[in-house]
Amino acid sequence: MSFVSYFPGRGTVRETAYLEGRTEGEAKGILSVLEVRGIPVTDSVRERITSCTDLDRMDAWLERSRTVERAEDLFTEDGNADTASS
Repeated sequence: MSFVSYFPGRGTVRETAYLEGRTEGEAKGILSVLEVRGIPVTDSVRERITSCTDLDRMDAWLERSRTVERAEDLFTEDGNADTASS
């Protein structure tokens, strides 16, 4: 018996669910780090984090969440605003 997988990159229901779970988990991680550090998160920042679907960007935000002084600083790199859409 052979097993054929159309995952990843095929847009299957399984892949879509997996990626949605990954982004949801990343968002929870970012928000959790900020919460533990006592950094307030505005509704607009929370919305931007939870609506992002770019895992690479979310990985960068997770790294930055460990050192930023304000939640809004997640979206800046080298002092420049991260203007790319999420």
